[in-house]
Amino acid sequence: MKKLLTGVALLALTGCNQLTAPDNPPSESLPTIAEAEKFIEDAEKKMEEMNEYGSRIFWVNANFITDDTDWLVSKVGAEFTKMGVNLANEAKRYNDLDLPPELARKMKILKMGMTLPAPSKVEGAAEELSEISTWLGSTYAKGSIEMDGKVYPRNDLEEMMGTVRDPEVLQEMWTKWRQVSVPMAPKYARLVEIGNAGANELGFADLSELWLSGYDMKASEMAAEVDRLWGQVKPLYDQLHCYVRNGLNEQYGDEVQAKTGPIRADLLGNMWAQNWGNIYPLIAPKNSGQVGYDVTELLKEKQYTAIKMAKTGEDFFSSLGMDPLPETFWKRSLFTKPKDRDVVCHASAWNIDGKDDIRIKMCTKVNADDFQTMHHELGHNYYQRAYKDQPVLFRSGANDGFHEAIGDFIALSITPDYLAKIGLITEDMIPDADADTGLLLNKALDKIAFLPFAYMMDKWRWQVFSGEITPENYNQGWWDMRTKYQGITPPGGERPADAFDPGAKYHIPGNTPYLRYFLSFVMQFQFHQAACEMAGWEGALHRCSIYGSDVVGEKFQKMMEMGQSKPWPDALEAFTGTRQMDGSAIIAYFEPLMGYLEEQNKDNDCGW
Repeated sequence: MKKLLTGVALLALTGCNQLTAPDNPPSESLPTIAEAEKFIEDAEKKMEEMNEYGSRIFWVNANFITDDTDWLVSKVGAEFTKMGVNLANEAKRYNDLDLPPELARKMKILKMGMTLPAPSKVEGAAEELSEISTWLGSTYAKGSIEMDGKVYPRNDLEEMMGTVRDPEVLQEMWTKWRQVSVPMAPKYARLVEIGNAGANELGFADLSELWLSGYDMKASEMAAEVDRLWGQVKPLYDQLHCYVRNGLNEQYGDEVQAKTGPIRADLLGNMWAQNWGNIYPLIAPKNSGQVGYDVTELLKEKQYTAIKMAKTGEDFFSSLGMDPLPETFWKRSLFTKPKDRDVVCHASAWNIDGKDDIRIKMCTKVNADDFQTMHHELGHNYYQRAYKDQPVLFRSGANDGFHEAIGDFIALSITPDYLAKIGLITEDMIPDADADTGLLLNKALDKIAFLPFAYMMDKWRWQVFSGEITPENYNQGWWDMRTKYQGITPPGGERPADAFDPGAKYHIPGNTPYLRYFLSFVMQFQFHQAACEMAGWEGALHRCSIYGSDVVGEKFQKMMEMGQSKPWPDALEAFTGTRQMDGSAIIAYFEPLMGYLEEQNKDNDCGW
């Protein structure tokens, strides 16, 4: 998944809300509503300046990874952490006041907006936390492996994991990449220790309670909501797992992949087995119609570049009635990997000044995956720009899943019909209905396969934060969950005693909560279903593209403009008409595939 960076969202890297103490701290007497208003007013004034200051430093570091820029990030991160913790603690002074709704919401965001607070009463804690965070992120970003005398950075390894079919080579790449994260374990344990102390100071049991309390409901209620959503979609995943395992067994034989039990993680076409689309050619339905084209090859044939891919994405949003991207976007974004320096290649969307200085950072490759990613990242940028006129504390997604959902919701409209409208294929190349099984399977390998991965990522962290999983059991706990929820197992059997495989996934050393991605995969299909109904689409849901629909664009824009100003059910209702996240749209979208999988699996021993 892709990293989103806005002013307030810099907290994901710095562990704070990038605020500074107000100019006029409240007195020690009993507070008043007027004092609370002044507190928030002063804080928001400073945020304008401080968020841009931090955003620019993080942008430079992400685009020029050096010891010096790492030092700058560490320094500013410590500053922001101190300020964020001080403001969160100060906000508690107004807990007993009956505040107006908007003011109360801003106070809540101040107290719950941090993903990694440091305790203000422990001298040097903020600096230590920032140094650890910077080191973890930099270690990951600069990671590479050596094979056959050649050095491969992560960006190249990701691509190779999707194309290499030799199980011995796959195992070598998979295993060597996880050596990068071995040194991270003790530092990560210390990060958790400091973060938990900071959460305690703010009144939370630990970081897991802090993270889960930011969803306009109690932490326990949100955890139960996640379990409910997973229960809705699990039957579809179980059928997909069974089908894929059987296909890999036919491809590689019993010695590599057995017909029963978990799937070997390195055979699934992705470094983290989080999506499986790259192995589609190995397991494609034998008796379904043919798609007849390869988007990657078409992009190259049509001489697409990174810029042309971005222009195509911009055109999608323009077709919904939205304004073009600012000229600064094209001048200041990073579209391709430089040859002369280290950069953070993980795709991300940025808003530098909280207004119109929006950018993306991608090491774009001309292929089908990055074509979709480009549409996704631009979804972030258009969302950022839509809520720019909100007060600073409301310049974020309705909840953290909304940003990711909007990006992927747009990408769901990259259908054959859309590809024909933009001239990438011709009308006669649009597949017949008998090819839908293949199209849906290809989509499910990314969308449905991802769900249990996203589900367990933060479940693992919640147990780490609560102490249920201790440092010496970090890796065992990780694989226990991956096997339980995903039904996968590491190649080569038991992992080494010093392994820290969670650190080999960006969002762990980057301290980026992952529940947002799980929620986004639920909501994006809700958005898609609602939008297709608005657009008057009457065909199969998976063939709908909202490209060119002003009706959808107008309502979509209004939802995005709300930002975080209202509880997220209000924003969800504004676009979909319902206040509850619901996995039923996923089931409706993949309904034709479910029947196919059940038929194919009727003689297989499913489960693991």
